[in-house]
Amino acid sequence: MFLAHSAKGYIQAQSYQAHVSNVYKMAFDNAVRAGTYSHYGELMKETVALAALYHDLGKLAPENQKVLKSSSKKSLPFNHVDAGVAALQSGDLSLPENLAALFVYSHHIGLQSLPDESAKGKGKVFRDTSLNQDGRAVKEIIDKYLSDYLESHKSQLSDMPEVKKSEWHGTSPTPLCMRIALSCLVDADHTDTARHYNNIIPEGEILLSPDKRLTLLDKYVAGLTQKASDDSERNRLRQAIYKSCRNAPPSDKGFITCDSPVGTGKTTAVMAHLLNVARTKKLRRIFVVLPFTNIIDQSVDIYRNLVLTGESPEKAVAAHHHKAEFEDISSRVFSFLWNAPITVTTAVQFFETLASNHPASLRKLHQLAGSAIFIDEAHAALPAPLWAQALKWLKELVDDWGCYVVLASGSLNRFWELEEFSNPPLKNIPELVDDTVRKSALEGESIRIKYERKQKPLNADELCKWIKELRGPRLIILNTVQSAASVAKKLLESYGDRKFVEQLSTALAPIHRKEILERIKQRLKNPDDKNWTLVATSCVEAGIDFSFRTAAREYCSLISTIQTAGRINRSGEHGESELWNFQIVPGDSLKEHPSFATSARILKQFFDERKVAPEYCTEAMKREVREKNQLNADSNPVVISERNKDFPAVKDQFRVIPANTVTAIIDREMCERIERHEKVDFTELQQKSVAIYSNNINKFALRPLRGFNDLYDWMLDYDQDFLGYMAGVLKTGDIKSYVI
Repeated sequence: MFLAHSAKGYIQAQSYQAHVSNVYKMAFDNAVRAGTYSHYGELMKETVALAALYHDLGKLAPENQKVLKSSSKKSLPFNHVDAGVAALQSGDLSLPENLAALFVYSHHIGLQSLPDESAKGKGKVFRDTSLNQDGRAVKEIIDKYLSDYLESHKSQLSDMPEVKKSEWHGTSPTPLCMRIALSCLVDADHTDTARHYNNIIPEGEILLSPDKRLTLLDKYVAGLTQKASDDSERNRLRQAIYKSCRNAPPSDKGFITCDSPVGTGKTTAVMAHLLNVARTKKLRRIFVVLPFTNIIDQSVDIYRNLVLTGESPEKAVAAHHHKAEFEDISSRVFSFLWNAPITVTTAVQFFETLASNHPASLRKLHQLAGSAIFIDEAHAALPAPLWAQALKWLKELVDDWGCYVVLASGSLNRFWELEEFSNPPLKNIPELVDDTVRKSALEGESIRIKYERKQKPLNADELCKWIKELRGPRLIILNTVQSAASVAKKLLESYGDRKFVEQLSTALAPIHRKEILERIKQRLKNPDDKNWTLVATSCVEAGIDFSFRTAAREYCSLISTIQTAGRINRSGEHGESELWNFQIVPGDSLKEHPSFATSARILKQFFDERKVAPEYCTEAMKREVREKNQLNADSNPVVISERNKDFPAVKDQFRVIPANTVTAIIDREMCERIERHEKVDFTELQQKSVAIYSNNINKFALRPLRGFNDLYDWMLDYDQDFLGYMAGVLKTGDIKSYVI
């Protein structure tokens, strides 16, 4: 018997026949479901089927079988991918067989640069031209014995259906199409491996059932209306916006926009529209994409009112907080798979998945076909230069993969109409909210906020002294986790009482951020609780139902300033409130964020020009991309790399957060359960972990979990009620090079 996976502990080895058969079936089913929504459907099915059939062909090499049948932990002596590539190639890169060869080549190492592959020369594209452990060329060995491997393969899989091989006469597959096709194969491969080793595997699919969920949403919103404490104009406006969105027909362009301002019920209103669209277009999933991880739980709590009887709330409405995709075979069980009917995730996770070339990241991508996508606070979702490619992907998802997109922005920002961001510009996209209702909603925005700036840069002591002079309750936003933690700690020392200071940032695990968020909301409801300060990072500047008396924000961008304005005097209850911008004096405790240098400088220009208002956000984004010498979307470096099918370059250039992170678990008991190989659900892992920059692994003494190469135990102090992991970092006294 030929093997695909070796024995491990009490688990027996898996046969080649079983693994390839299982992967073939699952990968083909993935391709069929995704391809139903695409004109690439037939190409998807054929290429994915071929790739699944031959993806592990090289494991049949006698040298590889010897290792697989032993108890050795050595890696396989021959690159097992190369034989499948050799079997599939036919010399023409456009043929399905060679696309399948690309997917076999990529299913472990990821999608590579196709220009670099072509430069290898004829007969070497996607091939392993390196030398083996004994000094022999891998390609030459594989070519010599390929017929033997194919004979063994045929003997093991005689019952498999024959995959048709045909010419493809449709449009050439795009890089996004290639990523989606590869994801079909990788998901099947990872899932079958997990099943064999008794790890958690995806359960049966939960259907979207938009009719039933829309009924539940109507009931939930009606309940909110009945509970409203007053018959204010604001409440009547929310009802009108909900009705307008719920009854709006789907846009025939596949895009629709919503510029309803803060506090007008966008969360429920847009969901009502998407459920209605899903019912009409027979869509299978809804993705809600938020700018910051901190606001996920707030939205999830609302959307879990749409859970049907008998469903698991965590699996019906899934919360994807931070990176959860793992290459290591032991950790794959904790990967987030986007297979829920409703997934709430961040712009970082959503768009960096579209940009990725790594199998673990791409694994979930095929689930996106046939989905409704709500990009909330779109102007704050990405750095301006990344939108040129992001809009191309969204348009491709609409045109080629049956998706439907809502672009929402409370800042009157229609950047997609500019040539710097879209070529051709996405113009004449209809508005979701009725014109009359929109006008009423926007009229009230001009009297809430007065924008001010502090002329003199402030060090930590000066900042804390000034903060205490502002009218409370007050919100202070800084650009780095380090600065926020340092200021919060210094304020606490100044006041001497915890009741005067709250702190909120991604240094806290989601489970603890949620608790603090709830406490802050309760404090804001108390009219007698005024003299206190929330120190936070940008994670609170969008989408959170806060209404502080005043706010101060470190210079970042005009968009961030307008977003922060939505967290103070939310319903005009204070008449007019001040929002201050200030500059820090960098030092040991305060750290400038290098990514915000350009946007902060442009914000200062807008203050000089008296243009600090929502209607100037589009101009601010335009200036930012032009400072980077980008005059139109097609000159954008990421767009050029994508067009050239240089997959690693796209992944490297499309960085929402400019560094890799690892998952650090802050719950010691859960670490012990994982190390004992007890089953731990990925949702629990998300709730009780934080993302740490990988270059801080040694600095913060992160301990790799035994048997898991990409999961870590947070060993320093952790303060679940205030500073999170920064409690331990600040104690080390070595924070000068710490950025986030």
